[in-house]
Amino acid sequence: MSTSTSFSNPPAKLLVSRRQLAIALLAGDILGLGVSLSLALWFRFGQLSELHPLLYGVGLLVLTGLYLVDAYRPELQIQGVWVSLRIVISNSTIALLSAAFIYLSGLWVENALLGRGVLLPSLGLFTSWAILLRWGAIAWVQAQRDRWVVLGSGEQTQRFIQDFSASNSSGRLILTENSELTTFHPLTWVEQSNDRLTHHPHSGLGIIVSDQDELTESQLSHLMYLRLQGTSIYGLLDFYETFFYKLPSKLLSDSWFVSSSGYRLIGDRVSLKIKRMIDVMSAITLLITFSPVIILTALAIRLDSPGAVLYSQLRSGLNRKPFKVYKFRSMYQDAETRGAQWAQEHDPRITRVGHWLRLMRIDELPQIWNVLRGEMSLIGPRPERPEFDTKLAAAIPYYDVRYWVRPGITGWAQVMYPYGASVEDAYEKLAYDLYYIKHYSLWLEWAIAFKTIRVVLLGKGR
Repeated sequence: MSTSTSFSNPPAKLLVSRRQLAIALLAGDILGLGVSLSLALWFRFGQLSELHPLLYGVGLLVLTGLYLVDAYRPELQIQGVWVSLRIVISNSTIALLSAAFIYLSGLWVENALLGRGVLLPSLGLFTSWAILLRWGAIAWVQAQRDRWVVLGSGEQTQRFIQDFSASNSSGRLILTENSELTTFHPLTWVEQSNDRLTHHPHSGLGIIVSDQDELTESQLSHLMYLRLQGTSIYGLLDFYETFFYKLPSKLLSDSWFVSSSGYRLIGDRVSLKIKRMIDVMSAITLLITFSPVIILTALAIRLDSPGAVLYSQLRSGLNRKPFKVYKFRSMYQDAETRGAQWAQEHDPRITRVGHWLRLMRIDELPQIWNVLRGEMSLIGPRPERPEFDTKLAAAIPYYDVRYWVRPGITGWAQVMYPYGASVEDAYEKLAYDLYYIKHYSLWLEWAIAFKTIRVVLLGKGR
């Protein structure tokens, strides 16, 4: 049974503000770059001057660097590195690279605006600005904690509570009397008067309906009243889709697929042709750009351990048609003498070179050939091995939906969910794959591409 309800909502004020907060931080950074550069020019020359075009390029690099180190999600840590340190590392790296380029090219002689008395002080001022801006943003988010009442009980409600608590959300959940989790941190209770919730509709309290069938007519009537008064009310599936950007398959139903919108990547021939054209052009560009890396990788694998440089493996493609996927060998030659196995963390079968290839995802580069052959796309659900597919399809509802589209080298699941090798991990990754299939757009493709670059640069591969 689908637990999605027919409730329709305006965006919730604070959970959606993650995106709004990122946009506000970006605007603040652009302003900060302008102010910092203006101050540096004033202190150096006593007046403002027309900027050299190269300074705009440095500014763009600074903003890109902040994105790549997740500075627009200040609540996150990356391998224990706080946001302030990430900003310092990013800006220092860009300052050193920019200064080296300007010095070696001799541009500082031709234009005084590119001298060390302008660029480095302005980046120093901006670094302080960016750190203070993040501290202020974190303090604001912590002061604006949304509260959400969960109506319902059962396995899916408990799972949702765990997902919510692990999502770094600024909100907190309030359980109703029929919930079974009574000690789950950071949950608190809300008083009820019979079957009517006692809260003011404008108190910042939102409601999540786990299963509409469990509600009485009186509760539904009261929810309708609250909704018309402006209270945010979501079904469980709607909440996952809107705020967590995924679609857990256990909450779906055949009727939901029939009535839900989207799926341009399946039925829209124009979208399919555009995506294929982008795949081919990008694959050729990547092949040329990374040809030195490909040659050096092949040499490193050959010197590190005996065996072939490449290996092929049977994977399931579009409509589960099998094809051979090509990768750089990252394991010892006889790694699967005992049959197919999922890779594990600290897998002893992985070679020394293979560890770094997987961490930087360089082992995936030969799959560019699969893209050119039309067996894969650059972006899409990760293709699985047929021997695992049978097991996963039997355990996970709607698992085969991921094969309605071409598999990809990277995808929404790969950049949103850490690497895992279990049925439970496959269930979570499918939830993101289903979201990608439903919401495919060029904007989403660009988001995945940039997130993939960030994963590679930060060494967050598997």
